[in-house]
Amino acid sequence: MDAQSLVEVLRWRAQHGPEAVAVGYKDAVLTFAELDRESDALAAALHRLGVQPGDRVALFLQSVPQVVVAQYAAWKVGAIAVPLNIMFKEAELTYHLQDAGASGVICLSEDVERVVPVAERVGLKFIIHTGADEYARGLPQGSASAGRLGDSPMSWRDLLARHRGQAPPRRTAGAGDVAYLHYTSGTTGSPKGAMITHGNIMFNAWTYVRLCAIEPADKILAAAPLFHITGTIGHLALGCLAGIPIILLYRFSAERALDAIERWGTTFSIAAITAYIAMLDHLPGCGRRLDHFRKTFSGGAPVYPAVVDRWEQLTGGYIHNVWGMTETTSPGTWTPYGLRAPVDPETGALSIGKAVPGTEVRVVDTDTGRVLPPGEVGEIAVRGPNVFAGYWRKPEETEATLRDGWLLTGDLGKIDRDGWVYWIDRKKDLINASGFKVWPREVEDVLYKHPAVREAAVVAAPDAYRGETVKAVIVLHTEYRGRISAEEIIQFCRERLANYKYPRIVEFRDELPRNPQGKVLKYLLREGSARQSAVG
Repeated sequence: MDAQSLVEVLRWRAQHGPEAVAVGYKDAVLTFAELDRESDALAAALHRLGVQPGDRVALFLQSVPQVVVAQYAAWKVGAIAVPLNIMFKEAELTYHLQDAGASGVICLSEDVERVVPVAERVGLKFIIHTGADEYARGLPQGSASAGRLGDSPMSWRDLLARHRGQAPPRRTAGAGDVAYLHYTSGTTGSPKGAMITHGNIMFNAWTYVRLCAIEPADKILAAAPLFHITGTIGHLALGCLAGIPIILLYRFSAERALDAIERWGTTFSIAAITAYIAMLDHLPGCGRRLDHFRKTFSGGAPVYPAVVDRWEQLTGGYIHNVWGMTETTSPGTWTPYGLRAPVDPETGALSIGKAVPGTEVRVVDTDTGRVLPPGEVGEIAVRGPNVFAGYWRKPEETEATLRDGWLLTGDLGKIDRDGWVYWIDRKKDLINASGFKVWPREVEDVLYKHPAVREAAVVAAPDAYRGETVKAVIVLHTEYRGRISAEEIIQFCRERLANYKYPRIVEFRDELPRNPQGKVLKYLLREGSARQSAVG
C-alpha cells in the first residue's frame, strides 16, 4: 500500500477489509467501511457548507467516535483539522478559534451553550453538535429532512442522515499539505499552532508500527486524549495504518481503562506516566488481569524508574520510555518494544530511547549552538521527516525554533556513546543554587524512591542567601497522608543528594497541577504558597 495520507489508507482498508473493526466505543463498533462512509457523508455536508481546501475545522470533543469521523471528513475536503482541548474555558476557546481562523466547529451537544457566544464573537460560519453517545449503540439514525443546511447549531445526526451515500469531489492530499493545527500547551507564552503535515503523520504512524512491533491481532487502548498529538498519532493514525481497533474511553479514568483492557483485550497503549500511576493505585485487590497488556509505552512527561519498577512488579509488563513533542509529531526518540532503557549512572534518569529510525538527534550548547560530544548536557535538537512545518502564522517563532532543518526543542539532555538519549530537564526549569546547577529531574528521581511519595515535582524557590533554593511539591499515597512530615522527606533526600541539591522546602498537596497531556505546570508551583512546609 503506497499512500501519502491516511485518507488513502482508510479508503484502502474500506475496500480490502471492510468488516474489520476500526473503533470500539462502549457497546458498539465502527468498521473501516462504516468509518469511510460516515466521513464521506460529513465531508459532503462540509463541502455544501462552503468549506474549502486549506480552511480550518475545529474539533472540540471528548474521545468519542465523532473525532475519528470528523478528522477524515475535514481531510476529504482538503481542510485542516484543529483538535481543541475539551477543558478550554471561554477565553481559551476564543483565542484558539481566532488564531486558527476556523470556519466552523464540531462540539458535544452538552457544550453548545458555551460554544455559541464564542462562535458568534469570532464569526464562525457553522456549529455542528453531537451527543457523546451518538455511536454507543451503532450508527446514529436521524431525519434527512430536519432543519435547513446552515442552521446553526446543526445536529450531527440529521446532517449525516441528509448526506449519507454522498461524497465530496475526490481530492488527493500531498505529503507536504497541512493536516492538523496542533496547538502547543502554552506553558510559556501564548499557545502556537504547530502545522503537522500528512507526511509527518504517515512517517510517525509507521514509526509506531515498527518500534512497537504492532501485529494484526493488536488492539489499542486510547488512553491519551484525542486532541493531543499522542492521541492523534499513537491512537488514530496507528489504528488506521495498522488496520487494528482503537478502543475509546470518552475520557481517561483508571476504572474505564482497566475495564477496557479486560473487556476488549487491548494489548497496546501509549500514555502519560500519570495514567499508569492511576492504574497502579487501582490494581491491588481489584482482580484485574493484564496478562495480554504488554506493549506499554509512556511519553509526554518524565518517566521515573521507580514507577516503571512498580508497574513491572504488579503486572509483569515493562513500560517503554519514549520522548517527543507536538513539533516532532509525537515520537522523537524511542525505546523499542522488547528492549529495556538504561539508567544514567550520573543523574539517575531513565533513557528516553534512541533517535527514531530515519531521523537525527544531537545535543548542542545552549549558548553557542556547538554540537556537544557524548555525555555532555545541552539542548536536544532533532531533524527528520517527523519535524513539523512551522508555527501557524508565526514566522519569527518558527525561525527561532527551526534552524537549518534542526528543531531546537528547549529540552536539556545528553547522549551516551551507544546513542541512548537522556532527558534531564527543560531549560527554563534549571535551578541555580549559590551558583550550582540543580536538575529538578535528579531530585525527583530520589523523591520517587520514598515509599510514601505518589507524585513529586521540584522547582526553584526564591532564597535571600542562595538566590534560588530547591523546593519539592509532593503528593503522598493515601495511606501515608498525615503520617509523613516535611522534615522526614528533607532528611531522606539529604542522605542521598549533595548538600546544594536536597530540597530545603517541602510542600504537600492533594494533586499536582497538570495540563491534559500530563505535564506538570511548574510555573504554578513556583507561584503557589506552601500549604504545609518546612525549611532545612
